[in-house]
Amino acid sequence: MIEFSVDTPAREILVDVTSQVQEAVANMDVGSGVAQVFVLHTTAGITINEGADPSVARDVVTKLADLIPHHGDYRHGEGNSDAHIKTILTGNMVAVPVDEGRLVLGTWQAVFLAEFDGPRRRRVLVEVTPSLG
Repeated sequence: MIEFSVDTPAREILVDVTSQVQEAVANMDVGSGVAQVFVLHTTAGITINEGADPSVARDVVTKLADLIPHHGDYRHGEGNSDAHIKTILTGNMVAVPVDEGRLVLGTWQAVFLAEFDGPRRRRVLVEVTPSLG
């Protein structure tokens, strides 16, 4: 298992971490299998979406903020209830196929750390389960 950190620059942002995940996979020298990418936080998620047009990431963050506003009728005392809810929607782990040490992603796909309570330093774990046979 390999861990890397991401310093997020804003309270709510999608940060493309595809290259860091690929580097971690390459350093494991496992050939083919499935990479699990997990973020160790309750107010940040991991997701896969379009990485070619940065407007997509901006639109996702903006729409989630519209749906789940920062200030709402929340009881959680830390002031980040919206971040917890948004993380439930994005999830905290994705699985990505690996073939000969390379992530198998669609043409437009990228792996994103979804920050909802930044700026912060976030920890991401990558583990590859090798293919059998």
